Amino acid sequence: MNIDVAKTGPRPDFTALDRVIGEATGALKARQKSDGHWVFDLEADATIPSEYIMLNHYLDEIEPEVEAELANYIRSIQEEHGGWALFYNGDFDMSATVKAYYALKLSGDDPEAPHMRRARDAVLARGGAERANVFTRYALALFGEVPWRAVPVMPVELMLVPAWFPVTIYRFSYWSRTVIVPLLVLAALKPRAKSPRGVRVKELFRSPPDEVKGWLHNPTGRWGGEVFLWIDKILRVVEPRFSRDMRARALKRAVEFMTPRLNGEDGLGAIYPAMANAVMAMEALGYAKDHPDLVTAKRAVKKLLTRGEGKPFIQPCTSPVWDTGLAVQAVMEAGDHGPSVVTSCAWLKDLQILDVAGDWEAKRPGLRPGGWAFQYNNAHYPDVDDTAVVGMALHRADPAKHAEAIARAAEWVVGMQSKNGGWGAFDIDNNDSYLNNIPFADHGALLDPPTSDVSARCVSFLAQIGYDPKHPAISNGIAFLKTEQETDGSWFGRWGTNYIYGTWSVLCALNAAGEDMKTPYVRRAVDWLIEHQNADGGWGEDGATYWKQRRYECKASTPSQTSWAVLGLMAAGEVDSAAVRRGIAYLLNAPREPSGRWVEPWHTAVGFPRVFYLKYHGYAAIFPLWALARYRDLKASNTRQVRYGM
Repeated sequence: MNIDVAKTGPRPDFTALDRVIGEATGALKARQKSDGHWVFDLEADATIPSEYIMLNHYLDEIEPEVEAELANYIRSIQEEHGGWALFYNGDFDMSATVKAYYALKLSGDDPEAPHMRRARDAVLARGGAERANVFTRYALALFGEVPWRAVPVMPVELMLVPAWFPVTIYRFSYWSRTVIVPLLVLAALKPRAKSPRGVRVKELFRSPPDEVKGWLHNPTGRWGGEVFLWIDKILRVVEPRFSRDMRARALKRAVEFMTPRLNGEDGLGAIYPAMANAVMAMEALGYAKDHPDLVTAKRAVKKLLTRGEGKPFIQPCTSPVWDTGLAVQAVMEAGDHGPSVVTSCAWLKDLQILDVAGDWEAKRPGLRPGGWAFQYNNAHYPDVDDTAVVGMALHRADPAKHAEAIARAAEWVVGMQSKNGGWGAFDIDNNDSYLNNIPFADHGALLDPPTSDVSARCVSFLAQIGYDPKHPAISNGIAFLKTEQETDGSWFGRWGTNYIYGTWSVLCALNAAGEDMKTPYVRRAVDWLIEHQNADGGWGEDGATYWKQRRYECKASTPSQTSWAVLGLMAAGEVDSAAVRRGIAYLLNAPREPSGRWVEPWHTAVGFPRVFYLKYHGYAAIFPLWALARYRDLKASNTRQVRYGM
C-alpha cells in the first residue's frame, strides 16, 4: 500500500526519539543548580541595557568595563533598518532606538560612526525622537533633553487619593504600580541627571524640543482619551498651586509604599524599571550615598547583569521559579523522578509565600497567602501563573508529600479568581479599562485583566489536583475561556507568542477539566492549529501578530511554538494525527546547540504586547523535550489520554 506522507506525516523514528529525549534530558539536568533549581537568562531588547547605561550616567557612577560590554551587546542587535526592534528580526521601534543611540553615545560611540548615522537617519526619517513613547520622554526629561511639559502630569498627590477615586495606584497593575510610585517622586522633584560627560542627543529631534507643541496624544483615539487630555491641561494649571504640606505628605506616602517593598537585593517589584526608578527617587529625596536602602537597591539593579549565556546584557528580571516549575515537569515527562526532581521540588516548596499579604489583599482581604513569585523573592507580588505551574509540578512529583503546599496554593488561586471567571497574573478584577485612556498609558500595559492563558493554567491546576468540573472555580473558569475564544477558533496568548500559546494553554485546561474534546468549539481550535502548521512541519508566530492587521504573520517555525502546538493537539486527542507526526519530525530534525538546547533566536514570549517582548532562554531546552517525551509516552499508552494539566 502506498502511503501519502504529505497527508499522514512521516512514520515516527522511535530510535531517534529515544536518543534525542535522552540527550535533552541529560542536558537539562546538567543545567540544574546544586540546590535543585533551574534559572535561564531572560532577554528583552536593547531598552533595558540602554537604561542601565543611562542610569549610571544619571548617578555619575560610570562602569567603563560593564558599559563597554553592554554597548557591544546593543550594537550586535541593531537591525538592518538602522534602528532597534522589540524582538528578534522585528520592525523599527522609536523608543528602543532613541534609548540605544543615547546609551551608545554615553558609552563613547562617535555619533558619526556608520552604525550611529544609520540609527540617527532611521529616527529622523520616522518623525524624530519627539515621537518616542511616554516612558522614554520621562527619561529624556531627567537628562534635560526635553522639557517636563513633554510628559503627562502625574502628581505625587495621587498617593493621597481615597480608594473610591477613579484613578489610584491600586487600580493599576502590579508592574505599573511599582514603576509609577517612584516615578511620581521624580516628576514632583524634577531632578537633573549628573551626566558628567555632558552628552546630548538634540540631533535626534526634527524640531527643537523646546519648540514642540503637541507632545501628548490620545492613546486610544476614543472620547475618553480626549477627556483625559483636558484633565492634563487642568492639572498643569492646578498642580503648582498644591500646598507644600500636601506635597510633603504625598512624598512621605510614596516612601512608605516603596520602603517595605524594596525587597532586599531583589529590588522593588523585582523588575528593572521599578528598581531603577526607586534608585533615582531615593537620590532625589536626598538619601545619603551610604543609606542602607539605597546601597541595597543599587546592588539589586546590578544583579540583573548576566554573563551566563552568550553576550552580557541586563535582564528585565530573573525567572527561576517559572524556569524550575517548567523544567522539573519536562524532566518528569521524560520518565525521570529521581533526585533532580526531589531537590527541585524541595527548593520550590521553600519559596512558597505563606506569611506576606501582598497588594492583592486590597481586593481580597482575609485571603491566606499561598502563592509563588516569578523571581527569587517578590513576596508582595506572587504570580498566579507561577503558582498554578508549581502546584502542578508538586502534585505530579508527590501529591501526598506536598499536600499542604498544594492545598494552600489552591486556596490562594481560587481566591484570586476575578468576577468574570478568569484570572489575571497578579491582581483581581484589575480591569478598569477607562484608565487606558490617560496620556500616560500610551504603552497600553497599565492593567492586568484576566487572560485566557493564565486562566487556563489555573483551571488545569485545580482540575489536576482533583477539583470537580462542577466546582464554581472550574465551571466559571471554563465559561470565561469559552467567551474568550476567537472567531477563528484560537485563543489569544497574553504572556506567550501568541495564539499558538493561548490555544495550547486552553486545550490543556479543557482536557484536564474533563471537557468533551470532540465538541465543536474544541474542534475549531484543533482545526486552527492544523491549518497554521508550516510546510516544514513546525509552527511559528511573529511578535507582530499582536497587531490585528498582522495577526497571522510568521517568519519561521520555532521549536518552542512547535512544541506548544503539538502539546495542544495531543491534549485534544490528536496523538496519531499527521500534524502531530510532522511536528515531532520537525523537533527531531531541528538543529540543537552543543549545550543540548534547540536553536531558537526568536522571542516567543511577551512582557507587554506591542511594547515589550521576552526571550526565555530556557524555553528551547524545556518545551521540545516535553513534547517529544509526551508523544513517546502516549504512543506507548492504550488510552492516548493526557493525564496532567499541562
